[in-house]
Amino acid sequence: MRSLLFLSLVSTSLALQLPFKVPFFQSTSPQEDDEPVRGTPRVAIIGAGAAGSSAAFWISKAQERFGVDVEVDVYEKTSHIGGRSLTIYPHDNDTFKPVELGASIFVKANRNLWRAVKEFNLTLQDYSDEGNDLGIWDGEQLLLNLPGNRWWDTLKVLWRYGVMSPRRSNSLVANMLKQYSTLYTIDSPKWENITDLAHSLGWTNLIENTGADFFTSNGVSRQYVFELLEAATRVNYGQNIDSIHALEAACSIAADGASQVEGGNWQIFDRFLNHSGANIYKDTKVSRITQKQSSKSRQWVVHSDKGSTGYKAVIIAAPFHQSNIELPTALASQIPKQPYVHLHVTFLTTTSPSLNPEYLALSPNEKAPSMVLTTYEGARQGRKAPEFNSISYHGKVSEDEWGVKIFSEAPIEDKWLESMFNNQVTWVHRAEFDAYPKLPPTSSFPPVMLDRGLYYVNAFEPFISTMETETLASRNVVDLLLNEEFSSSICGPRISASTKETAPVDANFVFGWDC
Repeated sequence: MRSLLFLSLVSTSLALQLPFKVPFFQSTSPQEDDEPVRGTPRVAIIGAGAAGSSAAFWISKAQERFGVDVEVDVYEKTSHIGGRSLTIYPHDNDTFKPVELGASIFVKANRNLWRAVKEFNLTLQDYSDEGNDLGIWDGEQLLLNLPGNRWWDTLKVLWRYGVMSPRRSNSLVANMLKQYSTLYTIDSPKWENITDLAHSLGWTNLIENTGADFFTSNGVSRQYVFELLEAATRVNYGQNIDSIHALEAACSIAADGASQVEGGNWQIFDRFLNHSGANIYKDTKVSRITQKQSSKSRQWVVHSDKGSTGYKAVIIAAPFHQSNIELPTALASQIPKQPYVHLHVTFLTTTSPSLNPEYLALSPNEKAPSMVLTTYEGARQGRKAPEFNSISYHGKVSEDEWGVKIFSEAPIEDKWLESMFNNQVTWVHRAEFDAYPKLPPTSSFPPVMLDRGLYYVNAFEPFISTMETETLASRNVVDLLLNEEFSSSICGPRISASTKETAPVDANFVFGWDC
């Protein structure tokens, strides 16, 4: 029971995805004109994060398998590859082991990232053993304190929440994951409309209700929902269980097999691009995309600070309203403004092996938990709200120093840090980001295809927002593009309906990687 609880909660640095600088890609400047494209057709991808890098990779699979004749240009406005994936070095010293500040983990259900690690000979680091000491803080008191692997901690959980709430919660998540896994089969649906996709997967109830309403209506106790499940949604997406839709709430606690790539998750996206053979234009901001049509041809023109270039198709693989790209009004109006959670991330090193117990209303001789997650339940009842979303120790960075990560809605001041870590803070790194979309219940999503030849991968992000699902969304977009523009697809000359009889039984089959 206790191991299931921790699998649900301790490996929860999942959602935040931030930029990272990687080695320079050699490339030439894009075509400096907007005349109709002649010769090899070209496709532009805007953004080199999880979505854009994987889109280039999926196109390359069609090139390898079926000789699809296309040249791909990837535009990235920063010097970073990997989008919202970020590693830093403690003390700004690269002799220390790098730390994931952004998209810290992925899980066994994330088959594209898992497969990429294997194919690109990267090394996985198990994340599930971190943070075995768990506390749930409501702003004034620890509602739950499990300070070690002791048998009576299990009794403590059962006494507070009973047996049925954890079981029912796990069952609901397992059912969601079973349907999710069909997205990796040869029978995976292709979608232009995400609402229709939700319906086909049986997830309409999940996206149209809050996590609180969904889980309580399915027999999970209010106390379990507003303490343990809310702790997961607050650390993963910076949102309370009664404001986030139930699908993303369920994703927050689906953390079986949590791992990260040794040296940084950004390496996956670096490898995607290296394998793709695409032209990479870093530090190249796209200002607008226009359409040019003549009696003989039609093309999209990408205007960047390197000039204007015509393309057969364009994939926008970045949050549209954060990109500041200008589109024709009729197209831009199809993408509703998407608010994001503004998150403050504080990483520090300390010689204090634990938090100040006094802050957590513990006695001086009590050991504070190494991971403190939070609930907003106290504030709902008129008490003080937590000053942070989560605090977690992440192991030693040197012989006598520990690394600690804090997520919060507001900046964390030095004076507060000194008090919390017993005046033993040795180094601090602060960052703030629009980290992930706000995800209220909805039944309406942006279109995947804005017009023929113009696609929007991040239409998927208000549905599920993770590194992995960006690679799924890009695979779907690439299949639609190849089908429409080249009469091809990633796994065949053209997208066609498959039958259950042809579906492979190999449990390791991952559609796109395999055909």
